[in-house]
Amino acid sequence: MTTASIHAATRGHDSLDRIYRAITLRTIPMLFVCYMCNYLDRINVGFAKLQMLDDLKMSETAFGLGAGIFFVGYVLAGVPSSFALRKISPRRWMCILMLVWGALSASLMWVKSPSSFYVLRFLTGVAEAGFFPSIVLYLAQWFPSSRRGRVMSLFMVSIPLSGLVGGPLSGWILQHFAAAPNGLAAWQWLYLLQGAPTIVMGLVLLSVLRDDVDHADWLGESGKQLIREDLERDARLQSTLHNTRKTARPALISHTVLMLGFVYFCIQMGVYAMNFWLPSIIRSLGFPNLGVVGLISAVPYLCAAVVMVFVGRSADAHQERRLHLGVPVLIGFVGLLLAATANGSIPVALGGLTLATAGTLTGLAMFWPFTSAVPGGSPSAPSVALINSVGQIAGFVSPYFIGWVRDTTHSTTPALYLLSSAMALGAILVMRPPRAISVPIVSSEVATD
Repeated sequence: MTTASIHAATRGHDSLDRIYRAITLRTIPMLFVCYMCNYLDRINVGFAKLQMLDDLKMSETAFGLGAGIFFVGYVLAGVPSSFALRKISPRRWMCILMLVWGALSASLMWVKSPSSFYVLRFLTGVAEAGFFPSIVLYLAQWFPSSRRGRVMSLFMVSIPLSGLVGGPLSGWILQHFAAAPNGLAAWQWLYLLQGAPTIVMGLVLLSVLRDDVDHADWLGESGKQLIREDLERDARLQSTLHNTRKTARPALISHTVLMLGFVYFCIQMGVYAMNFWLPSIIRSLGFPNLGVVGLISAVPYLCAAVVMVFVGRSADAHQERRLHLGVPVLIGFVGLLLAATANGSIPVALGGLTLATAGTLTGLAMFWPFTSAVPGGSPSAPSVALINSVGQIAGFVSPYFIGWVRDTTHSTTPALYLLSSAMALGAILVMRPPRAISVPIVSSEVATD
């Protein structure tokens, strides 16, 4: 290679870096805020629980069922929702879903009985089912696989930041509106004030984002061409490395998809344990003030945000996915185990909860880049939806199981043992040799055809 060609290649690489930075600034902040709205919808249920159980005469088991039935709707609607992407772009589909689930989430303020709680939670799960798969496919239209680790980690920092912001905010709302003179309980205000903004952000998303590179009016034609060529090179590379199969059938029935779905299920068992029960666990340590509970719950999420960014950068820098997923999941296992064996020790319990939150959420962020590193490359729309749906079954199993255990034993310890075991199993499956997950999962169809 001549000196001139080396300089030309370097300039081209620098140009790509600049363009991808511009794309990141244009897309990630918007998706970041919208996904915060998505996760606030899940976190606020755990805080509303601290008051609504008494008002509705609901048991811990009944609450666990209501929290978990969300994911029955989520799982049932997952694959059907993905097929909407054949007719509707990810950007428009995300907007529609946000309008619907925002209205349903705010409507939770009017529940009067466990049965109405179950119905609204189920419908909200149906509405949210296609949102995350749409984001995964949307980002795949803008970024090659070699850059998705950092991008996904930046975007998914919205999850711990939802806890970082949502915990203190939820605690403040429950404290501040407890004496509101308008007849609404504080937990009703919580649902309203954290559900309505989702509707607004759905409309903002539609106006701010663009469907793909070809519609990015803020990119020059030369910049668009560089990105098109880079994405085409990435597609050819993935096809060469993984001997991509050209049929859609394996995407839904292959060993790979089911194995990835089970790994995702194991990770989500820990994630939803934190989402729904972190406030209750903290309160049980001897912190009765709800504002203090909200502030303390922010600490694990703050640590998780820092760890997620660091691990995402490391994964892309080393172009390694397996260990960058497996090690955080193992850390989540250790954290849950510590929380289960704390025996009332506040430092040990909070340390365990912090490790568990950082490990599980970092594993969540690293999972989707990992799927493009297994033989077969990046999943298609149906396979993304199926993997996500299998994993989200944990959203029903985890909260319902913990609620049942609390009602039966008056302790969360046995449940945390089981959840930590699931995390350990997920880490073991990830760390197995690459041939353990060996069937291609991509298809010839594009994500939005």
